[in-house]
Amino acid sequence: MALPESFHEIARRVNNWGRWGADDEIGTINLITPDVVRHAASLVKTGKTFALGLPLSQAEGIQVGIVPGRVNPLRTMVALNTSMTGDPLDFATSDDVVTMGLQAATHWDGLGHATYAGRLYNGHGADSITVDGATKCGIHKIRSLVSRGVLLDVARARGVDMLAPDYPVRADDLDAAAEMAKVEIRPGDVVLVRTGQIRHIVGPEPRDLWKYVLNSPGLTVSVAEWNHRHDVAAMANDTLTFEGFPAEDPAMVLPVHLLHLVEMGLTQGQNWNLEALAADCADDGVYEFLLEATPQPFTNAVGSPVNPVAVK
Repeated sequence: MALPESFHEIARRVNNWGRWGADDEIGTINLITPDVVRHAASLVKTGKTFALGLPLSQAEGIQVGIVPGRVNPLRTMVALNTSMTGDPLDFATSDDVVTMGLQAATHWDGLGHATYAGRLYNGHGADSITVDGATKCGIHKIRSLVSRGVLLDVARARGVDMLAPDYPVRADDLDAAAEMAKVEIRPGDVVLVRTGQIRHIVGPEPRDLWKYVLNSPGLTVSVAEWNHRHDVAAMANDTLTFEGFPAEDPAMVLPVHLLHLVEMGLTQGQNWNLEALAADCADDGVYEFLLEATPQPFTNAVGSPVNPVAVK
């Protein structure tokens, strides 16, 4: 099914191809300059830290088989107190290995994750994604991701603990959350959007994985223009699909992925647990912080697990 003209109009407005050169492979991460990082570091006042990653656990995994091959982490012991010399009194070691989808839990989508019309970000050909991985726009090209983080708690701004499963998060929702937080979005920011959806698996109520997965509130195509206007470096939220699913327009499949990853070169994250951070921000009124969220440098990967840490 062809994408509608309304999508292509937005795509033309937010397109960043060539903005940082014809060979660029990291997109809006270029907006995180040394000045941005210095300002982010100055935000640390109390030393409180908030880890935003879900457990990497098969038992607590969130994948239900909708995406083939995106398996929950399977950790296996391969050595149990094994002596290096055969003498049990000498040094012994225990080791384990993990098999998992790189986007199985809290993660970043790399720019090689999505393509359409035979292209990925910056006009690189879709054929650059091969059995060897992303030979262009691999996640390993992002060597560090440290910036000012801003929490936009849309659920709290709209007066609820959790948005309805069909709630479309639009640009005006982000503006309302920014107004509540008394923050101004600056170039190079990493914006974290809270919908409350993750409470289905980490909240006070009984865990309900299917309610977390389907249906889901999430971001809409208007957010891409909002991000472009504000020069946001990256965006993450607390849902499985990042954008509203199903999409507002049934003619489109994951259109926000296409606008962010392909047109803008904007790295996006999913399954971030923002609950403890949101509670603290509501308590002290401070919605900005230093955020360290560097992806693991898997060569040629199209995504990466991450345990982001917000420092206030």
